[in-house]
Amino acid sequence: TMGLFNRSDRASKTPTYSTDGVRAIDDQDKGTADEWIPRDPGLIRLTGRHPFNCEPTVKRNSEAYISAPRDHYVRNHGAVPKKTWEDHRLTVSGLDTETRTFTMDDIVALPSVDVTCTLTCAGNRRKEQNMHKQTIGFSWGSNGTSCSTWTGVLLGDVLRLCGVSADRVANEEYVWLDGPEGELPKGDNGVYGTSISMLRAMDPAFDVILAYKQNGAWLTPDHGFPLRIVIPGYIGGRMIKFIERITVADRESDNFYHFMDNRVLPSHVDAEAATKEGWWFKPDFIINDLNINSALFTPDQGTVVPFQAGKSLEVTGYAYSNGNKIIRCEVSIDGCKTWRLAEVTKRTPPNKYGKHWAWVWWSIDIPHEELLGTEEIVCRAWDSSMQTQPNTFTWNVMGMMNNCVFRCKVHKEPDRRGKYAFRFEHPTVAGANAGGWMEREVQKQVDEVAVPKAQEAPPKDAKVYTMEEVERHDNAESAWFVYHGKVYDATP
Repeated sequence: TMGLFNRSDRASKTPTYSTDGVRAIDDQDKGTADEWIPRDPGLIRLTGRHPFNCEPTVKRNSEAYISAPRDHYVRNHGAVPKKTWEDHRLTVSGLDTETRTFTMDDIVALPSVDVTCTLTCAGNRRKEQNMHKQTIGFSWGSNGTSCSTWTGVLLGDVLRLCGVSADRVANEEYVWLDGPEGELPKGDNGVYGTSISMLRAMDPAFDVILAYKQNGAWLTPDHGFPLRIVIPGYIGGRMIKFIERITVADRESDNFYHFMDNRVLPSHVDAEAATKEGWWFKPDFIINDLNINSALFTPDQGTVVPFQAGKSLEVTGYAYSNGNKIIRCEVSIDGCKTWRLAEVTKRTPPNKYGKHWAWVWWSIDIPHEELLGTEEIVCRAWDSSMQTQPNTFTWNVMGMMNNCVFRCKVHKEPDRRGKYAFRFEHPTVAGANAGGWMEREVQKQVDEVAVPKAQEAPPKDAKVYTMEEVERHDNAESAWFVYHGKVYDATP
């Protein structure tokens, strides 16, 4: 669609980066190369103080369908370059292409479009894989995904201005996308770069844009000020920030990060074998398109809900795919034997070519009585290609593209007032933060190996119940539960 936010793009004064209302420098950034960037301290930092990699808390990600820049996940490979509007240049060149250099004023003078799409790191939900076996990546939780409206210029329009004709989509050609030199420590000249096919770059159905605004405001430094690529339906690792060069070529990019990042290698390949045996350079294992995924927003990790007869628990979450329509979201409370349909509560209309770039939100109510007999709430989604999520993940050395069903454990135990309650436990908590049932199970295995414990004998006068007897008391008239080996009567 034509730009909704861009009527005053050619402003009288020189644009500068947005801070999305954040004014203060976070203490964690003081003394680092990013000390000049205001950031919200409520974001979960995943790689310590520097570089800045973060995701919002589950609660914050569930508060607005369109993610504010200050709440949007961030993936930085190094220090954020200090860029200015006046000095930034974009140079286009390459195979059968007229070399042209654009200023930012040149870019915003071109016809603009708005694209609402979900951006997702390929490592979203990686911590679940790290709980099974450590990957070479840091521990994203389930909120390395956000959704905003981006304003910019179609990449295809810029390429056509440089003499690239539409019929070249049939050629085996590539469009290289490169950030600034000296940004990162590895590779040639410290450039973070990648490439996409000519078809993806030129076909207007794919909405690939050179973006300069997010939700109607100039980009923030962490999101690529003054100019970045947005490739709807692709992993975030292909969306180059601070973009300076576009090159048309007859082969894929040879950039270090194009090959040494964003791959799903077979599960038997570890880090040593990946390098020694040349797995990084095998084309079959590159990641471009997102896969289908979903996860819970509520109940959140650690939420305690007192049991109340006649009441229901609202279960909510998100789902996304790669341009395919999410056609249903489902929840199981019986170990994936049966599934019930959730209601899709928020979605964005497709583009005129039928592409669905934005996530959906969904909701379902589950009566408290039905939770009495369940051990976990499981969610999954389906898209219009009939893709869905597997029951378990397949570990890979980079820990990428984890999209197994999302499992939230349901514990029945007394709350702080001694009342019967449900406590909910997500698989993990993002970053180095403790919590989640997967971490608890890992710690349990460690403890069992380290200190074998003798089972405590019950008191001599204690009445002993079998689990079969307990399970018969699973309704509002007679509700029993077991906590730490003891039977409680929680009948209201």
